Order: sequence, then C-alpha cells, then structure tokens
Amino acid sequence: MYTFLISICALVLGYMLYGRFVARVFGPDDRVTPAVAKADGVDYIVLPNWKIFMIQFLNIAGTGPIFGAIMGAKFGPASYLWIVLGCIFGGAVHDYLSGMLSMRHDGAGLPELIGKYLGRGTRAVMLMFSILLLVMVGAVFVYSPAQILHGIWGSELMWIVIIFAYYLIATMMPIDKIIGKVYPLFAFSLLFMAAALMVVLVLKMPSLPEVWDGIGNMGALHEGTKWTDPLFPCLFITIACGAISGFHATQSPLMARCLKSEKQGRPIFYGAMITEGIVALIWATVASYFFYAEPTPGYAVMAGAQETGFATAAPKVVNIVCNDWLGVVGGILALLGVVAAPITSGDTALRSARLIIAEALHMPQRSIAKRLLISVPLFAVCLLVLLWQMGNPNGFNVIWQYFGWSNQTLAVFTLWMLTVYLARSRKPYIITLLPALWMTAVCSSFLVVSPQALAMPAQWAYYVTGAVVVIALAWFALWMKRQKQTNNIPTI
Repeated sequence: MYTFLISICALVLGYMLYGRFVARVFGPDDRVTPAVAKADGVDYIVLPNWKIFMIQFLNIAGTGPIFGAIMGAKFGPASYLWIVLGCIFGGAVHDYLSGMLSMRHDGAGLPELIGKYLGRGTRAVMLMFSILLLVMVGAVFVYSPAQILHGIWGSELMWIVIIFAYYLIATMMPIDKIIGKVYPLFAFSLLFMAAALMVVLVLKMPSLPEVWDGIGNMGALHEGTKWTDPLFPCLFITIACGAISGFHATQSPLMARCLKSEKQGRPIFYGAMITEGIVALIWATVASYFFYAEPTPGYAVMAGAQETGFATAAPKVVNIVCNDWLGVVGGILALLGVVAAPITSGDTALRSARLIIAEALHMPQRSIAKRLLISVPLFAVCLLVLLWQMGNPNGFNVIWQYFGWSNQTLAVFTLWMLTVYLARSRKPYIITLLPALWMTAVCSSFLVVSPQALAMPAQWAYYVTGAVVVIALAWFALWMKRQKQTNNIPTI
C-alpha cells in the first residue's frame, strides 16, 4: 500500500516538473490554432478547456486503465513501476508532443504527421495500420458492453446493432453536440469512481506486496502454480493505456482541433495522461487487494465472487469491487465504467478513423453525405471483426491480444516520428529516443514469443530483440549523420 501512495505522489510531481520541462522543449506560443483558423462547425470547434480535458481523458481512457491495470496487477509490484515511469517519461510525453505537433500542422492526423517526418512509404503503412487499430478499438469496445448488457436483457447481436447505430449517429454529429455535452459526464463518473475507491483503500490500508518485496513475477495461483506469461514483454503490452498507448496519438488530434491556445496543451494532453496513470494505479492496487491481500485473498471476502484467483475476469473484478465497496452507487458507477466508457472510446476511435480516411482522400467533412460515404463501409468492417469472434467464449481476449500489440506498435512509430521532429528542430530528442527504443524492444519481443505470432522460445526473443534495437539505433545514427551534412532543419 505504501508503494501505491509513493507512486501517486511521483505522478503528481512528474506532471509538475517533467511535464513543465517537456513543454519548454516544445515551446508553445500565441499563434492561431486550427480550431480558430479552420473552424467548420463539425470537427474544428473551440471548446472550453475543462470540457476538452474531460473529453480527452475519456477518449484515451475508456476502460483501458481499468482492465489493463487489473490484468497487469497479476504480475505483482512491477506494475507500479511501469505505470509511473511509463506514464511520466513515455505516455504523457507521447500524448503531449503528438497533440501539439498536430496543432502545429493544422490539426493533422497521425498518419499525415508520420508521413511528414518518416516518409511517404511509412505514411502509407501507418495509414492502414492506424485504421486497422481504430477498427480493432471499435470492435473490442463494443464486444465487452454487448456481452454485459446481454447478461441483463436481450441478445448479444441486438446490443451490437444498437451500439453501432449509436456510433453512426454520434460520428455524424458535430463534436460539440453529443461528445461535447455527454462525454464529460461519463469522464466525471470514471474519476469519481476512482476517487471513491482510493478513499476506501486509504481507510482499509491493506497489507499488499510492495516494490521492495521484489519486482519479479509474483502471480501465484492458490493451487501453487505460477502466472506463466513472462513479465517482459507481457506486462508492457497488458498495461498500455495506464502507461503508454499508441491509440492516444490517434485521439489527441481530435482535441487539437478544439483548443484556442497552444499554452493549454500541457494540462490537456500531458495532464490527461497523468490522470489516467492515477486511475490505473488505483485499479492496480484494488486488483492487488483482490488477488494478494493477506491473510486471505481480497476476493474471498467479497460477496458475489464466483470465480477464484486469476481466473476472475477484469470486468468481473470491477463489478465485485464496486458493488462490495461502494454499494448501489458503486454498482451504477461500475455499469458506467464497463459499459458507457468503452462505448465512448469506440465512438471516438471510429470518428478518428473517419477523419484519417477523409484526410488521406482530401474529402472535406462538412457534408453529411461525405461523412456517410466513409462511415458506412468503415463500420461494416468493424462489424465483420465482431461477427468473426461472436459466440467464441474467449473472443474478447482474442481481439484484445491483437489490439494490445498493434496499439503498442503504433506507439513505437509515433515515438520515432517525434524523435525525428525533435532532432530536426535541434531540440533534446533524448526525451523520445529512449522511450522509442524501449517500446521497440517490447513490441519486437512480444512478436517473437506470442502464441498468436511466431511463438518462438523465450530465450530467442532476447537475441532477436537485441538485434532489432541495435539496428534501430544504427539507423537513427546514420540518419542523424545525413541531417548534419545537409543541415535539413524545417521551420515549424
């Protein structure tokens, strides 16, 4: 429990100190922002800063910092270190710089930014990759609420159709109509739920595994077996949204098109990610109580727990904890957390996909007909992904695994793009180079050992990963040498 309290303080200090340093590196100024220069009444609209923060937080969060933190807590106290260090030095930097760079380029989407700094070939790959990821996000965040609502009433297919109908309506509407009015309320419910759980944790002050007890994989089942997934790289794929997530770079441009001043970027982009890290820490600690609390595991004393130990799914943990600790209010908040929040994230994911496609096709989105022209086939592909796994009891996990790797791989490309931008601008690029190298190692290693990919022996992963990181660093060093020879420094 003491590790949790120290970690919360570290995140707050990270925002105050490192966040201010990163903002100085970028250098926000008083230039006219896209929200003013390109105002169209649909996607480019000036919104109040508090509303932008709440929407940004909900867009990047959804249930990611909840489900990911619960599953990541199975690895033990190492999850605390990853959330804190990953958030301060990786995720928040990634979100802030990608959002601010979008503002500097008229609200450009991620593929356009990657194309500008990593080349046209990479842009084409990232265009397809980004759309694929956003479709996967839309699918994974329809699957879980549809399953939960199906358990209350109706069929799973019925709820999938209803949620998709809402998606279609929401993406057709200007951003200030539904997203701007309703989503801040959902964001508030997520924050209120997290704050209430933190109060209960402080009052309980349970005895939990601490970082100084060891950061090895502590996931022991009560039958005496071990949590078999290796800590590296699986922890860093499992906990994404609470530490660093490539999905965020597709969402930041949505709010970059709504800010009136660049100087609000740090509280909006860096601040929302730090807030998400705090939420992830709270849920990681709650999950530690659920899995590890002494003298008996927390779940054993919670009413309604039908499963034992690590077999308990993340949505089940949310429902059990909230109902047990927060009563009727907790049950309502849990329903919002595991139903409304993922729906809103899926909605903004598909909205981002529409805008990315429109940008690539140079198709203005003022007309509803043009919005429909992109949205209908986009939603059809997402629906096919869902139908592919519908009826499979392990379908959510299958989609989540594909989503998790593609999500972190997108973060790799975003961090390299930001490193190139900083290097060409003669700014301290080390702040993104180190996270880029780390995430390159994580994603290449996971690709090697994952049963859904190459499924090679774990020891092979370290050799392959080492080679990939060396090649990436050598490529960057050669590129830097060419830049110095040509003095290729753009004006931003």
